[in-house]
Amino acid sequence: MEKNRDIYVSPFSGRYAGKDMLYVFSENFKFRTWRKLWIALAESERELGLPITEEQIAELKAHAEDINYEDAEAREKVVRHDVMSHVYAYGLQCPKAAGIIHLGATSAFVGDNTDIIQMKEALNLVHRSLINVISELTAFALKYKDVPTLAFTHFQPAQPTTIGKRATLWIQDLMMDLSDLEYVRDSLRLLGSKGTTGTQASFLELFDGDHGKCREIDRRVARKLGFDSCYDVSGQTYSRKVDFRVLSVLSGIAQSAHKFSNDIRLLQNLKQIEEPFEKTQIGSSAMAYKRNPMRSERMASLANYVMSDLMNPAITAATQWFERTLDDSANKRISVPEAFLAVDSILRLYSNVADGLVVYPKVCEKYLRAELPFMATENIMMDCVKRGGNRQELHERIRELSMQAGKRVKEEGLDNNLLDLIAADPLFGLKREEAEKLLDPSLYVGRAPRQTEDYIHDVVEPKLSAYGQEIGSAAEISL
Repeated sequence: MEKNRDIYVSPFSGRYAGKDMLYVFSENFKFRTWRKLWIALAESERELGLPITEEQIAELKAHAEDINYEDAEAREKVVRHDVMSHVYAYGLQCPKAAGIIHLGATSAFVGDNTDIIQMKEALNLVHRSLINVISELTAFALKYKDVPTLAFTHFQPAQPTTIGKRATLWIQDLMMDLSDLEYVRDSLRLLGSKGTTGTQASFLELFDGDHGKCREIDRRVARKLGFDSCYDVSGQTYSRKVDFRVLSVLSGIAQSAHKFSNDIRLLQNLKQIEEPFEKTQIGSSAMAYKRNPMRSERMASLANYVMSDLMNPAITAATQWFERTLDDSANKRISVPEAFLAVDSILRLYSNVADGLVVYPKVCEKYLRAELPFMATENIMMDCVKRGGNRQELHERIRELSMQAGKRVKEEGLDNNLLDLIAADPLFGLKREEAEKLLDPSLYVGRAPRQTEDYIHDVVEPKLSAYGQEIGSAAEISL
């Protein structure tokens, strides 16, 4: 079929998001879930004594997947109501069951319950992606746990760390996100069968005043849809704070990914670490030599969108009136799916970058050695004190020589010669080769290698081993 190039197409559908996440928010997933809910409702009502036959339920099940969209769309043009249009269309396919479809329910029964089901399924997909990114970063951290690199505070040279230890900071952020995701996902409940204002009045009427059956129908519908329970109380809809809690998790992932992407972009500028670059990839239309960190930049761009999108469910939750208003509907149709699609895109990029990071240890060493003489002065001073030197005098002299070396580096663009200045000064009584031994980078990384091992062994690997079945091949990106 020829592509229609006269209409807007979301970048998520053709450029960024994966097929699994796109399906969760597709029409087929949505309306098939509506029919699953109607079947679960009818089955539960029959089990609780309402005059619904097995033949009617069998008819509903026979048409659970083959949705007659044309009939539903034609009906909606007449009645201006999407739920009742699909009730009508389903009834055309199931004439024997037409009278019991949606019995006792209101629109939120299919709308809100489906929203919850979609969000849970989407969170499962995000969970799988998070586990894979953490796994890839874990392999990277272990591989480079002993490789020293210059650390930065305020993006100014600071005490050295190792490349692997720095990666554990990225992992730890994602582990926090994983914990938040699991908590929110596992606390999701269905709305259930609550009626027009949440009082279950219609079901109390159907069940001749039997409160026990009203409670039981919620339990049965929930179990049939794979949930443990429904929310205990509601208006017509589930509390819109649920959407805010879910998107808060997605915002947290976006924050973590943005931080990682910033670090990679800065390191790529320093030529220490690069994101993967294809042989035929073009970095710039004008400057053929450039290798722009475009995947990390796209991660940051999409992360900005997700973080700002969090305001949508916050405002929606805050402005609902009493048992419900409909000013949430249009917003939810956009803000929730697109937050998931954006995070899916972000994690696909994150996985792709993490799996293909290119490290240049020699460049890392070059930057480190340019700053090590300054960092080694404390060790040099302590060594000289052990030999009988005066700490105050040594400290002052090192300060003076450091100023000289710093001026040479900054104003003349020459190498750091602080070690030569110290070795040549009789106050220190230190030979050049003795001072050189104090420039071993491993002397200044502290517990970084061991911290990396301990964190991964004690915290990360137990979580990864629990979800080993979710770890698979590296994510592909379209562009």
